[in-house]
Amino acid sequence: MTRNATIIASGSYVPPIERPNAPMREKFGEVVDKFQASTGIKTRWYAPNEWATSDLAVEAAKAALQDAGLKATDLDMILLGTDSPDYITPATSAVVQHKLGATKAGTFDIGCACASFPTGLNTATGLIMANPHIKYVLVIGAYMMHKLSDYENDVISFFYGDGAGAAILTASEKPGFISSTFFADGSYHKYWGIYSGGTYEPATAESVQAGRTQVRFITPFPATVNNEGWPERMRELARNGNFDLKDVDMALYTQVRLNSIQLVQETLGLPIEKAHWIMDKWGYTGSACIPMAFDDARKQGKIKSGDLVTFVGSGVGYNQAGSAFIMP
Repeated sequence: MTRNATIIASGSYVPPIERPNAPMREKFGEVVDKFQASTGIKTRWYAPNEWATSDLAVEAAKAALQDAGLKATDLDMILLGTDSPDYITPATSAVVQHKLGATKAGTFDIGCACASFPTGLNTATGLIMANPHIKYVLVIGAYMMHKLSDYENDVISFFYGDGAGAAILTASEKPGFISSTFFADGSYHKYWGIYSGGTYEPATAESVQAGRTQVRFITPFPATVNNEGWPERMRELARNGNFDLKDVDMALYTQVRLNSIQLVQETLGLPIEKAHWIMDKWGYTGSACIPMAFDDARKQGKIKSGDLVTFVGSGVGYNQAGSAFIMP
């Protein structure tokens, strides 16, 4: 018997507090219009101040469990992708397991920023295919970067919206997982990040006062990182999975710039209708954006049984990852 992994459910969560572009424009000026034109982002949503990333993740997990008709105690593993964790340690996935009541599940975190969800899909597939005792794996992407930013004074907070998305994978004899790809270039690790609070520079009163414990955009990434990197990851998925790119029914990318998605689809010879985006209504949700886009496309009927779906993400550092699945 061939043991494969397939995606059987999805869920997402958008928090309740809206921060549209208009008040940001009043504060930061015309640059907000330029950002909106290139990204397609018109608004973003924040969680209540007392919430942590784990709370967002739990809500998306509940939605995915409901979609699958499962209980939290049915889960064997929880993989959580985020670069805005509750704590440096312990793992946020363990907090999610506790809050969700998934008492039989093991957990670990994946810290590849916006590449975390395809990395999680590939990792979950490997766990399922290699371990007959693992039946259900929950993969979550969650993001609450606004809380780690100076969002009232830093114009780059334009890009930080909160949210979470999740998918549940299970073992199957039918087609599901097709292929994966991974890439990284760590020479960019000082371009965008939180640079005080870890072992490189433990937090001090001075580093907190200087803002180094908050997320900082230091140097722009070259446009080629996504505009050339995403097409290459897509081509690798096709080669590794022995399929033709024209057979892709839905291509999902990191939801940061609509212009990039349009350019990449054009580069690959794929119609824009074979992509989906959510930035216009939910903003850029980082580690959560790909699973949120996936869930939204499913709910809109844009992804159907038998469709070939690709997931390609870029995360600061930088990491890139891709995954391809046939939908059950």
